[in-house]
Amino acid sequence: MSTQSGTWRARLVVILPYAWLLAFFLVPFLIVLKISLSQTALAQPPYEPLFDLGAGWQGLKDFIAGLSFENYQRLVTDSLYLDSYLRSLTVAALSTLMLLLAGFPIAYALTRMPRRIQPMLVIMVILPFWTSFLIRVYAWINILQRDGLLNQTLLALGIADEPVAWLASDTAIYIGMVYSYLPFMVLPIYATLEKLDESLLEAAADLGCPPWKAFWLVTIPLALPGVAAGVLLCFIPIVGEFVIPDLLGGSDQLMIGQVMWTEFFSNLDWPAASAVAVVLLCLLIVPIVIYQQMQLRTLEGSR
Repeated sequence: MSTQSGTWRARLVVILPYAWLLAFFLVPFLIVLKISLSQTALAQPPYEPLFDLGAGWQGLKDFIAGLSFENYQRLVTDSLYLDSYLRSLTVAALSTLMLLLAGFPIAYALTRMPRRIQPMLVIMVILPFWTSFLIRVYAWINILQRDGLLNQTLLALGIADEPVAWLASDTAIYIGMVYSYLPFMVLPIYATLEKLDESLLEAAADLGCPPWKAFWLVTIPLALPGVAAGVLLCFIPIVGEFVIPDLLGGSDQLMIGQVMWTEFFSNLDWPAASAVAVVLLCLLIVPIVIYQQMQLRTLEGSR
């Protein structure tokens, strides 16, 4: 009896994650996919066709016949969507690069600090998470406006002769992105570097390797798993970011998250917005698959 109980517990441990993914990922994705193949309608819900269980087999055939790829054709032919996808990928790539350039030195510096104060420094990194994300973005509006703290500081130091127009610009977007997502880059890299075996650096020094070369040949390669995790944690949500570009950026160039929000809530075009979401999800799966392949190759190489 105990053996059977242990077997069922083991199966339950395996089944629960898949059941979670089925209920909260696959089923919602299939619903969005179905809406993306529908057409806009002045009804509630604002799309058609709807599947009627009471209509039987004929209702199923009519439902399938009403589906089309028209919304996906719009994404290819309308420059608004193409430009939004391209801008989102560009902003995400540049923001992730800035986050890496800023986050890696911070994470490395944390590991060089005495062990007794490292927990306190890590708490300082994640401290902004204790405040609402929306409030933190609104705070940057006050900082970046023409009479805000940043312009007042620049004028007081004599760096600028007149207030700089920070808001409604790409600069404000990148500032907001780097500030908001910096902990997502620092923490994975710190977790990797914190496990670094110091004896490897000592061995490199004993063999005559200068510190900068040991850092490049030993520390950087061993930190790559944390770097890859941080890049994914930043790049993926930034691609679909809505709040930061909407509040800090201009309206001349929209990111895909803003386009999606407009289609859903302003235009009430749920099928087009669902098609945008499906394509965005497919784009974001690519870096995840690449990361998994890299992890598999690393595991196979270690064997």
